[in-house]
Amino acid sequence: MSPSPARRRVAVIGTGAIVSGSHLPALRHHADRVELVAAVDVDQARLDAFRQLAGEDVAGYTSTGEMLDAVRPDLVLIGTPPSLHREQTIAALKAGAWVLCEKPLCLSLAEYDDIAAAEEASGAYASVVFQHRYGSGAVHARELIASGELGTPLVAHCQTTWHRDAAYYAVPWRGRWATEGGGPTMGHGIHQFDLLLHLLGPWTEIRAMAARLVHDTESEDVSTALVRFENGALATVVNSVLSPHEVSRIRVDCADATVELTHLYGHRNDDWIYTPAPHVPSERATAWRTPAADVPSSHTAQLGGLLDAYDNGVRPPGSGPGARVTLDFAAALYKAAFTGQPVHAGEIAPGDPFYPAMHGDHPHWAPKERA
Repeated sequence: MSPSPARRRVAVIGTGAIVSGSHLPALRHHADRVELVAAVDVDQARLDAFRQLAGEDVAGYTSTGEMLDAVRPDLVLIGTPPSLHREQTIAALKAGAWVLCEKPLCLSLAEYDDIAAAEEASGAYASVVFQHRYGSGAVHARELIASGELGTPLVAHCQTTWHRDAAYYAVPWRGRWATEGGGPTMGHGIHQFDLLLHLLGPWTEIRAMAARLVHDTESEDVSTALVRFENGALATVVNSVLSPHEVSRIRVDCADATVELTHLYGHRNDDWIYTPAPHVPSERATAWRTPAADVPSSHTAQLGGLLDAYDNGVRPPGSGPGARVTLDFAAALYKAAFTGQPVHAGEIAPGDPFYPAMHGDHPHWAPKERA
């Protein structure tokens, strides 16, 4: 038998709630495959608190560059505010490390292409956290849809209706294009429509609307879209932070079945419901119900997939063109909403105002100069 791969040396950049609450448990779950060796945070008190939680043998740094030079980790996990993602991801790639970064990986398609160039130069890869793809229920649903077992996809609905108050937007980097990259389209609903794209495959056309209805932000607090997919299916997408009853939902109506997912911040097998069409025999529908294993959607599941790719020397899931399509969808939604015109997949390229910034320098949406 071939020897097991060595444990990968991991560093985290950012030690706030998402890293301590999601990335650290994922690392502990995969402790036979990874070793957390370093942490970076500009806030010394927060860094010290994280090291007490993670283990005093984890080296602490307040500079990303200093950590990368001293530690040379195999894998870097990034959980900082969005405006820092591009710079930190490229720095880690240049140091030869693979990257798993919180969403959004960056703030624009232009920044994404900068990261792709850094990947090409380094031979390392950068993945974005889209953990809802990796639960066993999502894997099972995708296989059923892709195989044609549920019949031709026809109609879909993707809903992220959450609630965020004024205190949430009092955090200085939130609600601003330069620091968050957008509103609920980029910061909240992106998880659900990434899963929708993962289930249904390439999209071709989008029409959209966006508004600021409650919050005093540069970006939107609600957006809606109509989407056409390459397979002919039509879908609606809703992204909101104005909704008192919070829910995340995907529904796909195929010729032979409806598949529905209802959850909030994560799903298990029981959150997926299959309803057969009247003409479908019960024994066929029974086979759709439940995968053998029940793997929750989580950072733990995605990290496992990334480590598998690392061990096999292949591009990890959630990276490259497979992740760029989700950012392209977000940019297209903004362009369609702000211009009032339909947008087609892949049309936003260098020279398009929505390529370097999600607001597209639109006069009603671009950042205003502050006094």
